[in-house]
Amino acid sequence: MRTAQVSRNTQETKISVSLNLDGTGQSKLATGIGFFDHMLDQIARHGLIDLEITAEGDLHIDGHHTVEDVGITLGQAVAQAVGDKKGISRYGHSYVPLDEALSRVVVDFSGRPGLAMDVKFTAGMIGALDTQLVFEFFQGFVNHAGVSLHIDNLKGHNAHHQCETIFKAFGRALRMALTPDPRSAGVIPSTKGCL
Repeated sequence: MRTAQVSRNTQETKISVSLNLDGTGQSKLATGIGFFDHMLDQIARHGLIDLEITAEGDLHIDGHHTVEDVGITLGQAVAQAVGDKKGISRYGHSYVPLDEALSRVVVDFSGRPGLAMDVKFTAGMIGALDTQLVFEFFQGFVNHAGVSLHIDNLKGHNAHHQCETIFKAFGRALRMALTPDPRSAGVIPSTKGCL
């Protein structure tokens, strides 16, 4: 099974991530930021990833360190669980609507970190989550998972809906990219022979 457990301890945060890429979408989340937990749950449920995350951070300052460090630690855990990438589909994409909002997410498990994100949130805060930190979460993730990630919010007036479509689409894109391709079992999906 493709599983991983990763911890990150700094003077700003204490993060623990446990995941199973071949799960059923179960999650146990406690970051101290309720809306962020709700978004992480979208990744688990729509990615069919069993995910446990606990985070103790300096929320008395703001959520920046907590959200970014969860992205870093989750990226490390995904990279560890995916291993040598033999037999995976490699690419994944998803369009997800929620009422008036529509987002597109495309991911490539290329081994090269890169984030292109075009999202104009209509509010600065969603619950206790600063919307600027959504970028920081995904930047931390791509840098440590070694993926290329494109995120576009194509439509949306409600910031909650914008954010939720992004995280749902991200979960579904991960699921597609990480699904084993029976036609290329044991093969690294690259002409280079490595990823």
